[in-house]
Amino acid sequence: MNEARIFAKTYDLLLWLVPATLKYPREHRYALALRTQQAAFEFNELIVLARKTRDKRALLLQADARLEQVRVYLRLAHDLGLLTLRQYEHVSREVSAVGALLGDWIKRITGPQPTAH
Repeated sequence: MNEARIFAKTYDLLLWLVPATLKYPREHRYALALRTQQAAFEFNELIVLARKTRDKRALLLQADARLEQVRVYLRLAHDLGLLTLRQYEHVSREVSAVGALLGDWIKRITGPQPTAH
């Protein structure tokens, strides 16, 4: 995997996510919009740190947890009617693409896993 792809896809996700969450109604802006943005920015920070350090595994697993938080917050936003179905489908595809790239990166650094017989 070319690691540059995950950074580009994450940037695109942030570029879409920030303005979309700023459109949440005032009563949801602090709790849900801010938490969604924070989780996404923390994800980005963790993958940047992972790229720059020798021991990447722990940071990438933390990044995976942050990405899962983003998924949950976006689903909640959709269920609360803050994101349209079309917006939710779009951002879900983007998050899934980032998650697949992250999963590939994690697999690459941890090596092949033994198969169960």
